[in-house]
Amino acid sequence: MKILIAIIMFSAIVLFHEFGHFLLAKMNHIVVTEFSLGMGPRLFSTVRGETRYSIKALPFGGSCMMLGEDMDDEQPGSFLSASVWGRISVVAAGPVFNFILAFVLAVIIVAISGSSLPQITEVAEGSAAWEAGLREGDIITSYQGYHVDLWGDYYVYWYLNPQDGGTVRMTVKRDGQKKEIVYQPETGVRYLLGMYRSSGSMEVTGLMEGMPLADAGVQEGDVITGINGVKITSEEDYNKYIEENPLSDEPVEIEYERDGLTYTAEITPAASEYYLSQYSCGAKYVKGNILQILGYGFLEMKSQVRTTILSLKELFTGSLGIKDMSGPVGIVDVIGDTYEESKDEGAAVLWSNLLYMAVLLSANLGVMNLLPLPALDGGRLLFLLIEAIRRKPGNRQLEATIHFAGILLLLALMLVIMYNDILKIL
Repeated sequence: MKILIAIIMFSAIVLFHEFGHFLLAKMNHIVVTEFSLGMGPRLFSTVRGETRYSIKALPFGGSCMMLGEDMDDEQPGSFLSASVWGRISVVAAGPVFNFILAFVLAVIIVAISGSSLPQITEVAEGSAAWEAGLREGDIITSYQGYHVDLWGDYYVYWYLNPQDGGTVRMTVKRDGQKKEIVYQPETGVRYLLGMYRSSGSMEVTGLMEGMPLADAGVQEGDVITGINGVKITSEEDYNKYIEENPLSDEPVEIEYERDGLTYTAEITPAASEYYLSQYSCGAKYVKGNILQILGYGFLEMKSQVRTTILSLKELFTGSLGIKDMSGPVGIVDVIGDTYEESKDEGAAVLWSNLLYMAVLLSANLGVMNLLPLPALDGGRLLFLLIEAIRRKPGNRQLEATIHFAGILLLLALMLVIMYNDILKIL
């Protein structure tokens, strides 16, 4: 059931994108030879007028194929027979329709559940943040120079840009007035073993280079089974032990298993400086009249667009890698998980969460397609804008070759991402 719902949602978002191209092509008197949902061989098709409407075997993606597209063909009804601005409108319509869909769905979410503002829920009295004037109930409107409209804006920026010791600058709203908060975060010291674990498990999934466990020879896949003679059978046991026996600069004996054999290692936890939590920020849900619902719906859509752009920035700077990306298989899996986790919480929560996923995916698809890369809508728009500025077409054959090469690279990237998605699921 969850897979079916995920495929339907993903397909609907792609179909709406392609419908944007289709509608603007018709408005510009361009012949659409085939409008299809899915990829691969046709399962079903019918011809209406000059267009074949198809459903294809692989339920991912879709297409709006136009007469003479990517060909030096200017016969009546072909893509090139339309004016350059007409062609720009056709290519841009797909991403624009994704933003429209994201906005409409966001309005529905806000109407059902309201929108969330980033509100300070607690401030440590006497802390640097308290001395700077931060108080419970303040609404954050800017954080480290990043404009904040909603809770999601604050959370995503904070998550992607963890505190590194620099000065914290934020603007908050209190009783209708804005106040600037500037302070230097205070630091503390904690002791670490230097491992990463899967949630709920004591299996080591990663090791911090130069930290005690790695230096002691512990490897990924090993399972921690004891500390200082105390049996550890679960994450709960581990957390309870650490709570009752905080790590310090005193050596501890770690017991772990590998390939059915038990090993021990005496290590000294490493001291690590961290920044003390000065305040807590939660989501304050607000509702309003129809105009406010429309306004908050726009902000929700805008927030998802900005989230996509921030993630792309992290990708291009190397903070995120290909393994952090998801393709159709990963997206369907995430949608399915959202359904499974929400179905027991009531219809309102279930539909709100699914619609929220749809807003994120639609906004993401719109932004990704506007990237000025060959084969994407953004790459085609770049060539068309150059043509509009020069007032004459470029080398059609060269452009077609560049887009074809882009398609091949895009397909190769999709295969790599799909492979990673399958590994994550398995």
